Amino acid sequence: MPEVEILMAGAYPEWDMVDLEATYRVHRLWEAADRQELTSRVGKDIRAIATRGELGASAELMAQLPNLEIVSCYGVGTDAIDLSYARANGIRVTNTPDVLTEDVADIALGLLLATARQIPQADVLVRSGQWGSVAMPLVTRVSGKKVGIAGMGRIGKAIAKRAAAFGCDISYFARHDHQDVAYTYEPDLVALAAWADFLIVIVPGGEATVKIINAEVLRALGPNGILINVSRGTTVDEEALIAALQDRTIQAAGLDVFLNEPRIDARFLTLQNVVLQPHHGSGTVETRKAMGQLVRDNLAAHFAGRALPTPVV
Repeated sequence: MPEVEILMAGAYPEWDMVDLEATYRVHRLWEAADRQELTSRVGKDIRAIATRGELGASAELMAQLPNLEIVSCYGVGTDAIDLSYARANGIRVTNTPDVLTEDVADIALGLLLATARQIPQADVLVRSGQWGSVAMPLVTRVSGKKVGIAGMGRIGKAIAKRAAAFGCDISYFARHDHQDVAYTYEPDLVALAAWADFLIVIVPGGEATVKIINAEVLRALGPNGILINVSRGTTVDEEALIAALQDRTIQAAGLDVFLNEPRIDARFLTLQNVVLQPHHGSGTVETRKAMGQLVRDNLAAHFAGRALPTPVV
């Protein structure tokens, strides 16, 4: 039986599970009938946590594992991992950046096209046999419009590159001006929303960005504006967004992320001016395989005493 014992917070794709279980003794936290009993029984033997971005690793969980050395996260976002606790206790943390950048940027543009051009509604019209008897309404062009991007990290830059290929004018909001891009920096998010036809949100999660897209930003975006969120559900004030969609303060929204996933607010399901995705921005075979490989590479490097490929802490 493999010597190193790890705790998995949630399932990975089968190709990753096979490799992990051949390499380590894996304890499946998500399958435990009594999680407290499991961590009490094996906690002292656990040297690593393998988790997913939305599951994270709380201070409470890490505190039950006195010999924990590393948390390896399947995903970019680490806001659900208590990084302060990890730092204070010498626990390394890794994530999987870069490998999912292109796919998330693709889905951001896909959501924008689907929302502006009402592609899901058109599909329903054809499938229901209404084509020819019911007119498809005229929709909104994407090419040549003004795109505001909230967040200009790796994914924000990839989104901007795609929007530029559509001939769009691009401005962005971020914590600071990025000298490596030619787009216009706008330090005021409300001003960016007022300027933009489309506002795409790709800021990191965490306390600093909770409800950064609020009622004021949505009012500034206006009745012809479209909001796209591929960041975290926490970054948008969902009460304000639902109200804005209901009363047409904004035209529409395309959303890949939500609060309380997967049990999202049922009011979204009743709205015809929102396109919904099941947090699937990185959901391609190619990217998920690369993410799993990077998780495994980080674990292998740690236990071999090598430099971590993608350290966070």
